[in-house]
Order: sequence, then structure tokens, then C-alpha cells
Amino acid sequence: MDLPVELTLEQQFRLKNLKDQVKNLSQQEAQEFLLEVLRQMMVKDNLVKYLLKQA
Repeated sequence: MDLPVELTLEQQFRLKNLKDQVKNLSQQEAQEFLLEVLRQMMVKDNLVKYLLKQA
């Protein structure tokens, strides 16, 4: 099974937009942003694991 390890063009565009947005964040805002992104990634991991168990 080939795993996609590259970002799609749409994802690259979204990443560029986020990069532009976070340039102006304070350190506190950046830390909060990072923690929220990590939390969302963990939720996504849990959802993927749940769906794989159901398959």
C-alpha cells in the first residue's frame, strides 16, 4: 500500500495561508494555537483508530 506523504496542492495553499497568519502572533497566541492543533490531531488519530476497528 502506497501511503501519500506529500501534501496536495490545496493543502499546500492552506499551509501557506496559515504560515502568513501565524507570523503576527504573540508567543502566547502561538503556543495556544500549537496546543489546539495538537489536540485536533489527537482527536483525528482517535477517530481513525475507531473507524479502523469498525472496518
